[in-house]
Amino acid sequence: MSDPLFDLFAQGLKVSADQLTDESSPDNTPQWDSLAAMNLVSLIEDTFDVELSTRDIMQMRSIGLARQALKDKGVDTV
Repeated sequence: MSDPLFDLFAQGLKVSADQLTDESSPDNTPQWDSLAAMNLVSLIEDTFDVELSTRDIMQMRSIGLARQALKDKGVDTV
């Protein structure tokens, strides 16, 4: 079963979803640069129908932290 958050990050980072883990971050994923980060914010907001504050975005320093932030916003599909 695919993970919707890994699929989204794979799309945004242009990598295979199986290369990603909850520990994936800009520190260990070369494709995750500032432009990709802005694209990821748009993808996350559009896909999960949420609005992310600057604080939310700054806290999403890894896929796992993004997953937790979305759960905190009531997204139960991540």
